[in-house]
Amino acid sequence: MELLQTLLATVVTLGILVTFHEFGHFWVARRCGVKVLRFSVGFGKPLWRRYDRQGTEFVVAAIPLGGYVKMLDEREGNVPESERHLSFNSKSVKQRIAIVAAGPLANFLLAVIAFWLMFVIGVRTVVPVVGEVEAGSPAAVAGIHAGDELVRVDGQAVRSWDEVLLKLLGYIGDSGEIELGVKPNTLEGAGYTEARRHLQVENWLAGVDQPDPLGALGIVPYRPPVEPVIGVLLEEGRARQAGIEVGDRVLAADGEAVADWFAWVERVRLKPEQSMRVELERAGSRLTLELIPARKVQEDGSVIGYIGAGVKPVEWPESLKRNISYGVVGAIVPAVEKTWSVTVLTLDSIRKMIVGLVSVKNLSGPITIAKVAGESAKSGAESFLNFLAILSISLGVLNLLPVPILDGGHLLFYIAEWIKGSPVSDRVQAFGYQIGVGLIGMLMMLALYNDFSRL
Repeated sequence: MELLQTLLATVVTLGILVTFHEFGHFWVARRCGVKVLRFSVGFGKPLWRRYDRQGTEFVVAAIPLGGYVKMLDEREGNVPESERHLSFNSKSVKQRIAIVAAGPLANFLLAVIAFWLMFVIGVRTVVPVVGEVEAGSPAAVAGIHAGDELVRVDGQAVRSWDEVLLKLLGYIGDSGEIELGVKPNTLEGAGYTEARRHLQVENWLAGVDQPDPLGALGIVPYRPPVEPVIGVLLEEGRARQAGIEVGDRVLAADGEAVADWFAWVERVRLKPEQSMRVELERAGSRLTLELIPARKVQEDGSVIGYIGAGVKPVEWPESLKRNISYGVVGAIVPAVEKTWSVTVLTLDSIRKMIVGLVSVKNLSGPITIAKVAGESAKSGAESFLNFLAILSISLGVLNLLPVPILDGGHLLFYIAEWIKGSPVSDRVQAFGYQIGVGLIGMLMMLALYNDFSRL
């Protein structure tokens, strides 16, 4: 069932992205007087098709990994004399630029719509309050303390950990100063007094495979105390087999008191296939059970104990909950601003990846996209819309790169034609397309390699 949900979420996500992208090309082509022969979502054998009054064939094909808009073009076949004025190649260079650019621009528009809808629905998040500060870390040296609320990064307001991380990711590979605005002693209910803290970094997280911006600064987000209370039990897990029930509170393990859930997890992990004497509290009574955690091998080859139990959901204090929402009109500006911020971050990340400041292992392919699509769909509309917007921006930016075979490569040739007054020679274009195919092929292989490495 989970695999089916992941596949369905992936197909829906890619279908929306491709449809918007290709509709951008289609809509502008029609406005420029170009005859569109086919509008296809997916490749391969058509599963559904229909024709409109202008003769355009609309197709949904079997392989949902892309799509295309086929236009009348004399370079791709014979065109009757009566229809030559409707061909793509007969249009002015400005019109061809508009048609090609419309696809990526449609992806940016989709991102704005997704963020707008997300803000109208409302984003439920938690206040970015610091829980711990690692001694000697950049945050500690700058004077940040547990209980401080982060309210600005580089002078820009932040209201959630997601917004904090989005701002910090832009500093990866940089040297110099990160300015954080903090509201001290939020947990103690102190009055609002914003202070500035300056954190010094040098080649910050350059080349790191999986960067952790907060951890690198020495900041641990605040979280409420997690009591060692059983909230979930797997049917075949060792915990259920030993007689543990949902609602049991773990008091001690092998005679040593258990302070919180994380201490309990750590004790279990250290005891694969070893007997543990566990003291529990159940409905006001104390009881003792013998528990033998199962042996589980992790990705790095280490062995841990595992009992098939989960924690009771933690309730956050209302004072640390925050709902970010706007009205139908008010959500437009924040949606545009977030689309712009993510676009700039994406472009900067590509630049840093090219010069080696960001590891290429951060590239993701279809497997990771499918996994994240499934997880975001299960997490609710807010998560799915956020993922859809970010992926749409990535697709738009990728297609605008000046690489032959991509929309950006076509734009490069047409802009050159506009400047010099004549088309780029077929020989140069053919050579460029060969390079483009090679670059995109290598990029896809690298992304797939990264995907399988993460598996």
